[in-house]
Amino acid sequence: MYGEGRMRRFLSGLGVAVCAVLAAGAQGGADIGQTLLQDPSVKAALEAARQNEPRILDEQVRVCEIPAPEFKEGERAQALKRAFETLGLKNVQIDKAGNVVGVRPGLAAHPHLVFAAHLDTVFPEGTPVKTTREGAVIKGPGIGDDCRGLAVMLGVIHALDEGKVQTPGTITFVANVGEEGLGDLRGVKHLFNESMKGQIDSFVSVDGSGYGVTRVGVGSHRYRVSYKGPGGHSYGAFGLANPIHALGRAIAKIADFQVPKEPKTTFNVGRIGGGTSVNSIAYEAWMEVDMRSADDASLQSVDAKFHKAVEQALAEENERWGGQGRLTVVNDLVGDRPAGNTPEGSPIVQAAVSVTRALGLPVGLDTGSTDSNIPMSLHIPAVTIDGGGRGSGAHSLGESFDSTDSWKGTQRAVLLAVALTHK
Repeated sequence: MYGEGRMRRFLSGLGVAVCAVLAAGAQGGADIGQTLLQDPSVKAALEAARQNEPRILDEQVRVCEIPAPEFKEGERAQALKRAFETLGLKNVQIDKAGNVVGVRPGLAAHPHLVFAAHLDTVFPEGTPVKTTREGAVIKGPGIGDDCRGLAVMLGVIHALDEGKVQTPGTITFVANVGEEGLGDLRGVKHLFNESMKGQIDSFVSVDGSGYGVTRVGVGSHRYRVSYKGPGGHSYGAFGLANPIHALGRAIAKIADFQVPKEPKTTFNVGRIGGGTSVNSIAYEAWMEVDMRSADDASLQSVDAKFHKAVEQALAEENERWGGQGRLTVVNDLVGDRPAGNTPEGSPIVQAAVSVTRALGLPVGLDTGSTDSNIPMSLHIPAVTIDGGGRGSGAHSLGESFDSTDSWKGTQRAVLLAVALTHK
C-alpha cells in the first residue's frame, strides 16, 4: 500500500492553527466546514486527497481482489494491517474480533473519533474477485461495498499526513469485520462493548459510494427456523407430520403479515432448505427470516407475529396428522441489529452537512442498516457517510463503481474527520 513516507506529526503553528479555526467554527456551529477550509494545513490535506485519488483507486482495486467472505476476513485484514503500519499509525493490531485497529494521536486523547470501514463482503468463499476497468468504471464484487470505504479510509490517513494536519483530538482508524449478513455487526459490537467501551466520543463509518449521510439506523432481527421430525418413506410412512409442510404453513402465514408503511417495517423469508429426496418425508426443513424497521416498537411487533406464526404452523401440522411423527421446532436468533438514530440537529450530523456543503456536494440524510447502528443504539454520536463516486449493483457479481470525481468523497471524509476531533 502507500509505499512512501511515514506519518509526520508536528506540534507546530499548523497544529495550533487547526485548533484556532476549529474553535472559531465551534462558535459558528453549522459553518465548521467553511471555517476549516481557511486553514492552510487542511487545504493541503484536501489537495493531497484530490491528487492522490488515482492511488486510492489502485488501493480500492487491490483490496477488492483479496477475498473477504463473512467470517473469513483474515487475509484482507492482514493487508490493512500492513497499510496502517506503513502509514505510521500507532499501536496497530488485529483485535480478538478480527478488527484491524490503528491510532493517529492528536494533541489530546479526546475528543476521540473512531473512523471505520468494513472488511467483509456478502460473497461466499470461492467467488471470483478479479476486477476489470473500462475508463472511469471499475467492476468487481464488493468494489463499492465496501472496498471503496476501505480505500477512502487509507486516503484520509495519507492526506492528513501529507497536509501535516495535527488534530486537536485523537482518531482511531478501524477496518472492522462482520458488517454484512450474519456477521451481525460483531466487529463494531466488540469495539463498543469490550475493547474500547466508554472511550469513544463519536463514530464515522465510510460505506459504499455516493455522497449521502446515514443518520437513522434500521434495526433487524434474523432467525433460522428448523422444523424437525422422524421422517420416513413418502408412501410407506404416509401419515407422519412433515417438517416441509410445517415450513410451508409458516411461510404462508408470514407472507400475509400486515406491517406499517411508516415507519417502514419489512419482513422476508430469504432462504429455505431441507428434505432428502422426492419420495421421502423430510426429517428437517429450515428457513432464514429477516425483519427490519428503524422503529424499535414496530420491529418488536412484527417479531411477535413471526414467533406466533412459527408456533401455529407447528401446532397445525401436528394436529393435521393426529400427532403421528410429532414435530418440534428450533428457532435460533442469528442476527440482532438494534435500531437507532442520531438527531438531525446533533453536532455530528450538522458537521457532516456543513462539510458536505462546504465542498459543493449535494446534501442527503439517509436511513440504512450499517455499523453505525451500534453506537446510535447506545446514544453515541454516529453517522455513516458514502465514499464518493457512483455505484451500482451492490451485493451482485456485476457490482460497479464509477470513479468520476470520486476524489470529492475522499475530501469530504478528510474534512469531517478533522471537524469531529474538536470538542
